[in-house]
Amino acid sequence: MEKVGILVVSYGARETAMIDAFTRSTNYDVEVYVADKQRNPFNLKRAAKHVVIPDLNIETIYKFAEVNKDKIDFCIVGPEKPIIEGVRNIIEKRTRTPVICPTKEYAIEASKVQQRFLFQQIMPEVNPRFQIFNLKDYKNQQETKKAVYKWLDELDNNAVVKPDKPAAGKGVGVWGDHFNTREQLFEHFLVNLQHGSVIIEEKIEGEESSFQVFCDGKHLVPLPETRDYKRAFDDDRGPQTGGMGSYKNIGDFLPFMTSIDRAKEIEIVSNIFHKWKIKDRTALRGLPFYVAFMHTGKTPKILENNSRPGDPEIINILPILKDDFVDICFRILEGNLTHIELEKMASVVTYKVPPNYGGYADTFPNQVIKDEIGKPVDLNKAYELTKKYGDRIRIYPAAMEQRNNETYALTSRAVAVVGIGENIEEARQISLEGIKAIKGGALWNRTDIASKQHIEKSIKHMEELRRRK
Repeated sequence: MEKVGILVVSYGARETAMIDAFTRSTNYDVEVYVADKQRNPFNLKRAAKHVVIPDLNIETIYKFAEVNKDKIDFCIVGPEKPIIEGVRNIIEKRTRTPVICPTKEYAIEASKVQQRFLFQQIMPEVNPRFQIFNLKDYKNQQETKKAVYKWLDELDNNAVVKPDKPAAGKGVGVWGDHFNTREQLFEHFLVNLQHGSVIIEEKIEGEESSFQVFCDGKHLVPLPETRDYKRAFDDDRGPQTGGMGSYKNIGDFLPFMTSIDRAKEIEIVSNIFHKWKIKDRTALRGLPFYVAFMHTGKTPKILENNSRPGDPEIINILPILKDDFVDICFRILEGNLTHIELEKMASVVTYKVPPNYGGYADTFPNQVIKDEIGKPVDLNKAYELTKKYGDRIRIYPAAMEQRNNETYALTSRAVAVVGIGENIEEARQISLEGIKAIKGGALWNRTDIASKQHIEKSIKHMEELRRRK
């Protein structure tokens, strides 16, 4: 069996799922080299070499790649920060090791303003109405407020405030969710304006889906649709998070979508890919289009595009690949990836998260739970469920750290449990059973990821929007 060395730049469960897919290869003897944000217990067990780089600094990642370059056939990058900062550019230039992710120049996740201008040039109909604000354009705060309020008049206050750069200031804020007065919106806007350009765009009514494609520089291979749950608490309440879970249907599109919706998304992303002025299209190698679409009953709108795999959305896909993930990566590098085979299964991802994630700690019901904070987390009972479900359950530690022989949750999403089933509800129940088996650390989770009630609500909403056409 051919030996293959793979460097994985890792942040959380998304990369744990990648490492799982690589090490399950039946075609290759895989050695994984992991540049990790923390001492992830799953990755530690499977890595030939493991290094912790808490800030995912690209120079430090490069040094790890350089030391091991004779054993590494290619590198794959999951988290956005090193992609945006140009980790592919530096590794490929200095080590000649091929890297699967977009180059720095084409990681348009780095700028929401650039995204809007790109889409406006190629397919303006996918953009919501938007206006860009810069601090230097106004003499004083009063003039800024006047300009913002004038735009809010045009939008009838239905606005979304977005910083240009990822994670600047307070991040994205939505009218009706994060603020209900212009004063609150303007306060949020000002905090972000100190960090750079801010977009205020029209709030779009609809149902959201996540669309992802693998790209080899020549071809786009669309992956099945997934639905992400961004809000912290059940019933889509609470603050925005990195994603509390997600689901995938048996087929390529979600229950509230039609085949026409799916075809339109493929058409939109293909147009952007082919009309985007790029000298060398291998610069988009990897997963350059992870698009958040809002389905409106008319033309889908693009909320944003990311230049890397979705977390949690790619975690719905990797465990049900029929093709060997190592082969998929080699085909990406060779420029001949035209098709991917997946099992005809549904999957549900549920995250269990630490006490302060999403502001939940303030609502803890009793002292017993509070006393668990900071204690070790026991994943053993969850892993034992593989005896019952086999490959239909996967436990993927994310922001967890191994200390001696114990595992502790850190401050971000702690562990993802994937359930795989003949339908969404079966997958959901397996995922929740795994979640309930994880004890300690006062971890908590949403209970309504992929629930029948939530899905039915989305279906009815889309039916209503289509009737309005």
